[in-house]
Amino acid sequence: MENKQQNILIIGAGLCGSLLALRMGQRGYNVTVYEMRPDLRKTEISAGRSINLAFSDRGNKAMKLVGIEDKVKELCIPMHGRMLHDKEGNTFLSNYSGRDYEYINSISRGDLNALLLNEAEKHENVKIHFNKKCKSVDFEKTTALFQDYHTKDQFIEDADCIIATDGAGSALRKSYFLEKKFLFSFSQHWLTHGYKELSILPAKDGSYKTHKNALHIWPRGDFMVIALPNLDGSFTVTLFLSYDEGDYNFNNLTTPEIVTEFFEKEFPDALELMPNLVEDFFSNPTAPLGTVKCSPWNYKGNTLLMGDSAHAIVPFYGQGMNASFEDVVEFDSILDTHKGDWETVFSEYNKTRKQDTDAIADLAIDNFHEMKDHVGQAIFQEKRKIEMELEKQFPDDYSSKYSLVTFNENIGYREAMLRGRAQDKAIFNMLADGIISTNDAINDILDKVKTETEAILEDDKVAQFGLSLPS
Repeated sequence: MENKQQNILIIGAGLCGSLLALRMGQRGYNVTVYEMRPDLRKTEISAGRSINLAFSDRGNKAMKLVGIEDKVKELCIPMHGRMLHDKEGNTFLSNYSGRDYEYINSISRGDLNALLLNEAEKHENVKIHFNKKCKSVDFEKTTALFQDYHTKDQFIEDADCIIATDGAGSALRKSYFLEKKFLFSFSQHWLTHGYKELSILPAKDGSYKTHKNALHIWPRGDFMVIALPNLDGSFTVTLFLSYDEGDYNFNNLTTPEIVTEFFEKEFPDALELMPNLVEDFFSNPTAPLGTVKCSPWNYKGNTLLMGDSAHAIVPFYGQGMNASFEDVVEFDSILDTHKGDWETVFSEYNKTRKQDTDAIADLAIDNFHEMKDHVGQAIFQEKRKIEMELEKQFPDDYSSKYSLVTFNENIGYREAMLRGRAQDKAIFNMLADGIISTNDAINDILDKVKTETEAILEDDKVAQFGLSLPS
């Protein structure tokens, strides 16, 4: 039996925390949320333009759960594919799927977060407090120590359970790590590349300066630029670049002249759209890209990590937010099964969810290399062409790895990864060996790909089984 008078303390009111607060509020719990930043609905964050994100089916499943799918749709700009830009300024649109109803969306983090906060606060049993930073969590006593940003006063809050959705720099995770009260594993891996936000402003008449409904990519081997559309006619542009390798890197792009020269040489068509490049470049920070994995996510039934605090990933599969939203969906279904027993809920959630978040973390790193380099290669384009045709002709029988991850919200990331990687391997091997080509009959290709994929999956299973046998 679910005890509705239970007090849930949520640390962090970002995307995951505000969604979780809304869902737990709908379930009738007393929910208190503490957020270290000011209320983003009342303060202008970075001149009103916040980073935008890719929102897709897994995230939307969570919006359906809390009943706000239509409100979120109004904030979305559909992106049907990747618009690739080469050095000569030629463009090539590569759709995400051969099924025309499958696409991803560009959405403003700030607008979506504000909507979730508003929806959560409609519930009298949900209270959200801003400018309160969590310093540490006593996970044995289920209490958390906070400091008010303005008054500097410290205070302690207690609850029946504490769920930390406080992102990659989580205070609860830090407490797990430092206290050494139980065996807690933690890893953090940084890419050698960092990123910097830039922008393409709207045209004078407010229109979009380049194709609106696509995710634009300028792949250049070791680095790249991407751009996602915003509702106001602008694009949020992100440069992904090594800190210290290559002719141009973040450490040597130190003057307006060098930055301009870099863009003139590598991204001339983007530069034409960005008269504000130098200003953006020197006023916006360069930030690192890392993957966080840890285990376990819970301490008994007292505390739990969720979202980025449990599994921060790099942004190259457009799944960071979607994965955190899916966390809430998965958590909610486990809550249905084991109401009132927090220890079982937390440990079951940890057990089932972790393998999927590990998988998407690995896929995101794979996709980083794919986007900056492989998308421009001939064999990759042949494979893509075959897969698009398979999805178009056999919509119920074939889904690429990208589609499995992005559009198949009813299978887990791990299953999507294993099947998707096996298919990739099958197609690349057969293309390389001349067993299939883009000129073959598409139903013959489907049969061969299916047979070869199953064989690879079977081999992988045998290999894994072999590893687990006692030697």
